[in-house]
Amino acid sequence: MSEVKNYKNDFPLLQRKMHDKQIVYLDNGATTQKPEKVIQAMCSYYGGCNANPHRGAYELSVQATDIYENARAKVQKFINAQHSHEIIFTKNATESLNLIAYSYGMSHIQAGDEVVIAISEHHSNLVPWQQICQLKGAVLKYIYLEMDGNLSQEDIASKITEKTKIVAVAQVSNVLGLVNPVAEIARKAHSVGAIMVVDGSQSVPHMAVDVQALDADFFVFSGHKMLSPMGIGVLYGKERLLNDMPPFLMGGDMIDYVEEQQTEFAPLPAKFEAGTQNVGGAAGLIAAIEYLEQVGFDYIEQVEKDLVNYALPKLKAMPYIELYGCDSTLYNKTGIITFNVQDVHPHDVATILDAQGVAIRAGHHCAQPLMQYLGQNATCRASFYFYNTREDVDRWLEALSKVRGVLGYAE
Repeated sequence: MSEVKNYKNDFPLLQRKMHDKQIVYLDNGATTQKPEKVIQAMCSYYGGCNANPHRGAYELSVQATDIYENARAKVQKFINAQHSHEIIFTKNATESLNLIAYSYGMSHIQAGDEVVIAISEHHSNLVPWQQICQLKGAVLKYIYLEMDGNLSQEDIASKITEKTKIVAVAQVSNVLGLVNPVAEIARKAHSVGAIMVVDGSQSVPHMAVDVQALDADFFVFSGHKMLSPMGIGVLYGKERLLNDMPPFLMGGDMIDYVEEQQTEFAPLPAKFEAGTQNVGGAAGLIAAIEYLEQVGFDYIEQVEKDLVNYALPKLKAMPYIELYGCDSTLYNKTGIITFNVQDVHPHDVATILDAQGVAIRAGHHCAQPLMQYLGQNATCRASFYFYNTREDVDRWLEALSKVRGVLGYAE
């Protein structure tokens, strides 16, 4: 690969030690660290122009409004939406998906209709649809997996039918790290008159995304997984669909006029943004997008693929390591490696690695139906980002090689 750059110096947290060891942060699938540029953008907002947006005629409020709306325009270009008013700010992808389910789903799903999702979905793109189907008397169907962890092509072809009204699939699995063919699935969904919902939480931080090329009807992601603060998320929806949906939350700033017995709702995007919004998060989101554009997604993908290709042969050489989603040709593999250590509970693995300064995730990863499908209660997950290095991988693998010994097992 081309020259590897040292981005760690831009991230204050990555300079600290954990248990007297330099931290190796490999839980980027859960949340990413924040560069100094993002931290300073938030501090500048709160220290320099903190005020309610959209409400005041004074300078501070105007500045806050400009930041907030500039963030919307920045996101529009970032994911190539057609209009800035198709960008709705939420607090995270979970809220975005709930908005779609309880606004579009409740108003468009009827008894006997079908909703199709993947068995690999995060709970945020599963539980809302499960609830909507139960409330409306609809049927929830699943696309299952091939042996290599990719979505079953047979299921995609057979389970999306004339009865299907919604198809909801993540662009990248948060457990297996595999890229799903969402553009292909969208074509199938649209051919039967269904709409396509895409969870981009694990794709937007790691690859260039074009919602128009994907032909996604709805697309969601969280800022905190792409360097920006927690508490701000994005819902993209096609204008005609958003206009046809009732508001999800009611209150200030989402109305045109209120009388005693009726209310006229504001046009897009305000209709879906009730209450005082997270302008500080929007300021951080602007800075995060600018930082990622400077780094470049070609470089980000290159680094992550290099780290995966570097780590996997070493992991496969360890006879006590069980891998999941690593049997394909890796053409569609992102920087997530999910594994278990034989005879050792994933939580014990994570605790032992933590003592060596290595942070990974252990548990069901908010994907319990997938865990059940894989025959596991929980797994370990190491997830890379562009600021990780081969030295980080070496530290992780060295610590991993000692796990069984710590618990008295032969290595």
